[in-house]
Amino acid sequence: MPTSTRRARERAKTRERIIEAALHVLETDGIAALTIRRIATDVEYSAPVVYQHFANKDALLLELVAHGHRLMLTEVREAAEEPDTDRRMTRIASEYVRFAGAHPHLYRVMNDPVVDGDERRRVAEPAIDVLKELLTSWSTAHDVVLADPDQACEILWGTLHGIASLGHLGQIGNDRARHLAEQALHAILLGWRTEAPANDRAARG
Repeated sequence: MPTSTRRARERAKTRERIIEAALHVLETDGIAALTIRRIATDVEYSAPVVYQHFANKDALLLELVAHGHRLMLTEVREAAEEPDTDRRMTRIASEYVRFAGAHPHLYRVMNDPVVDGDERRRVAEPAIDVLKELLTSWSTAHDVVLADPDQACEILWGTLHGIASLGHLGQIGNDRARHLAEQALHAILLGWRTEAPANDRAARG
């Protein structure tokens, strides 16, 4: 094996260990405990080694945000295998909220203003694109023309984020929040389906 290839693999392994350690600290002790020095200690590296991979804590946090979206996307894709378009959308809503409950600290970082908003949006784009694709499939199946697909996607995303946040409240909890998310998504989709015929009649009139 060429030396350059071996070094690249070793570097990739080191980066992976750092990310795993950061996730462990985040999920067990929260964002306040997440420091470069703490990560270096946990993986038994010197701080400069960690800095070779992440320039600062902000860079590490952004990588955790990206990791969170990749993980959530993997789980959402399983729900997307549901053949019925309406049930598919409500299952995705439920899975989104379940993910937020299963990874509370990671989910907070994924949506925390401590990470630059534009950067968070950039690393979230793959997940957003999947939601757009699913919404497009749903609208095609029901012959619904969405005037602004991007806005429709943001409505769903914002609704799910709000309900997922409610799930962290003790009197609501994640199970009830998942049920609320399914109900909310069903109501929104039903509203769009109901509006479509009226809009068609107005256009013909």
